[in-house]
Amino acid sequence: MPARFDDIEIGQVVPLGAMAVDPDALATFISAFTPGWTLDRGAPDAMVYAIWAKLDAVAHTDWPQTKRLGVDALRWMRNPPPGELLRGRMTVMAKDPVGEDKGIVICQHDLLDEAGRLVFSCLTRGVFQR
Repeated sequence: MPARFDDIEIGQVVPLGAMAVDPDALATFISAFTPGWTLDRGAPDAMVYAIWAKLDAVAHTDWPQTKRLGVDALRWMRNPPPGELLRGRMTVMAKDPVGEDKGIVICQHDLLDEAGRLVFSCLTRGVFQR
């Protein structure tokens, strides 16, 4: 990711890394947060969101993003099975300068499974340094 807002390009795709659905973590998550859910149904939506949130948090630690304004338009397409490797990516959809020192960047985030199928997506708005 570029060091400043002005260097970010609309259409730019940024990899967010990858993470497998850990079978032990899945069993623990189901037990703690989704009573009635069974392992054979794959990762519940809340865990899929948590996987995306972790990939996003790790990826943006070195970005010039100073604040996340919102996460919108959340879509869950499927529940990946234990062991499935999920890959994250972010696509810059729009950007708007706000004053001399910051700007807002709107991005689409996707989690894809090993076959490249969409598992989860959302839109984010963040404030970036200029």
